[in-house]
Amino acid sequence: MAAFDSTLPFFKSKTGPVAAGETLRLRVSLPRAFGTFACTLVLLRDGGYPDYRAMTWEGTDNVDEWWVLDLTLQTPGLYFYRFQYETAWGVSHLGRHKNAFSGDIYGSESWVLNVYDPAFHTPDRFKGRIIYQIFPDRFARSGEPKKNVPGDRVMHENTRETPVYEVDETGEFRNNDYFGGDLKGITQKLPYLKDLGVGAVYLNPIAEAHSNHRYNTADYKKVDPLLGTEDDFRTLCEKAHELDILVIFDGVYSHTGDDSVYFNKYGRYDSVGAYQGKRSPYYNWYTFKGDKNHYASWWCIKTLPEVNEENPDYLRFITGPGGVLDYWFSLGADGVRLDVADELPDAFLDELRKAVKRSGEDKLILGEVWENAVTKISHGGRRRYFDGRQLDGVMNYPFMNALIGFALGGEAEKCRYELEEIADSYPPEALAVCMNHLGTHDTARLLSVLTGADFEHKSRKAQAETVFTPAQLALAKRRLKLIVTMDYFLPGLPSVYYGDEAGMTGGKDPLNRAFFPWGREDAELQDFYRWLGKIRLSMPVLKEGGFYPLSATLGCVAYLRYQPGEKRLAVIANRNPEEIDYILNPDMRGMWNVNDDVRTGDSVRVPAMSAVILVD
Repeated sequence: MAAFDSTLPFFKSKTGPVAAGETLRLRVSLPRAFGTFACTLVLLRDGGYPDYRAMTWEGTDNVDEWWVLDLTLQTPGLYFYRFQYETAWGVSHLGRHKNAFSGDIYGSESWVLNVYDPAFHTPDRFKGRIIYQIFPDRFARSGEPKKNVPGDRVMHENTRETPVYEVDETGEFRNNDYFGGDLKGITQKLPYLKDLGVGAVYLNPIAEAHSNHRYNTADYKKVDPLLGTEDDFRTLCEKAHELDILVIFDGVYSHTGDDSVYFNKYGRYDSVGAYQGKRSPYYNWYTFKGDKNHYASWWCIKTLPEVNEENPDYLRFITGPGGVLDYWFSLGADGVRLDVADELPDAFLDELRKAVKRSGEDKLILGEVWENAVTKISHGGRRRYFDGRQLDGVMNYPFMNALIGFALGGEAEKCRYELEEIADSYPPEALAVCMNHLGTHDTARLLSVLTGADFEHKSRKAQAETVFTPAQLALAKRRLKLIVTMDYFLPGLPSVYYGDEAGMTGGKDPLNRAFFPWGREDAELQDFYRWLGKIRLSMPVLKEGGFYPLSATLGCVAYLRYQPGEKRLAVIANRNPEEIDYILNPDMRGMWNVNDDVRTGDSVRVPAMSAVILVD
């Protein structure tokens, strides 16, 4: 038996975080042969000092003995804990790293206990849904003419063409080639999305901007003319709602474009931009370092001048009554995804939440955070995204990394560790609405990644010229099905990057942003996603049910989703090149094997490189 396992009720009476004021029972199991005469919980509140709390001897079976403590913490916050035990040989410590007995308190990792405010709630209507991410220029063309489109945009006539990926004659990479996808095209494809089981659409930026990715905002309160009009967005939201599909827009608030109403570096607009000098009403949004050509920019990209998010005028413009957030929610949006949320200061996020929830408590706030959002440090301190005053959920990159790493040969134990670290850290309300993507506009295409190809150290040209063999793609598809199955049944909202379900391939930006292959889709993959979607939507336990790892060893990861009063669901994922027989716990015998449409016995056969789904 393990000495301590935070995912098992025997050791920790409630898995994951606890609400402030909730009593938690912790239990440690130590070998009787140790002769332990004292066991202590070492508790450290983030930024504080260690608090030593004596545990009580509970009993023994003459092989192991147990020490227990009932812990009630009234103050929300992040706590770290480990255990200390005393024997005739001295004091030793029990830390998280592989659950090893360690004599060095600093060399052993701590478990994390997130004590959250019980008043923190996230929008119920998002829970249990499937998200579909759309890069608007590349998804669907309505074929209708556009008005007032700037003449400096380069249009692709053929949607099968490769996005421009090389620098121009000046040595610049401009992202100024367009395929003409638009909001009306997305509206026309809503039935397709509904058929996939999609319940929420996340749109990359749609505000006017002079690049195909539109992260260099030109006008926060105007739909980009190539995408359509304000009425087109309103209609998209209305038609989506008729199909019970929610709409999330992308908020880019850490920087603007230099070619914008606010900065106006090139004089495109009639406005007096910050680049024109101190007489501009926008001048104090930015930080100039001497003359007008030296200014703070996002990651030193001169086309993306940074804004001071805490500037009162800017803050009011985005979050105040009648501001940018009010504008988009008034058109029918249901949520906002925040670009580089970890680069936005607490004061800005605090005001942003007030603004979003002013439009309705059921509006969702998702943040782009690539690490564990609870332990994340930026802006000079520990972030407090989930204290009830900022985000609802985040993009779950740790889940993505865990699953892709597992598919490409990583240890099952490592995969479990990384999954349970997030489940153990995030408040259940936040975990239930995190965006569990396996690929986005910022990563190489999932199918390409799963071939095992290296995209980190190749030029764009080399990536564009990469050709996969049928055998490579066949293996990648099996890996994809394996981890998409896992993703669909983990806590949170599975997210599909447009075209992954159609078998699209491609390297990193911009090669991961080709046009959707209408008429040339991988029908087998599409059917697979539809099948998973139907199963997911039929299981209420997936909205807020607990996450219980069952095992992780020898290339196999298994976990259970459970909530009292609901049917259980289990996933057994076999990454091995051969089939396995997985021995079931007694209480899982007789569950329904969805893959084979039969009841299980004492064990279940899991084919090579695949996952089996069991339900009550």
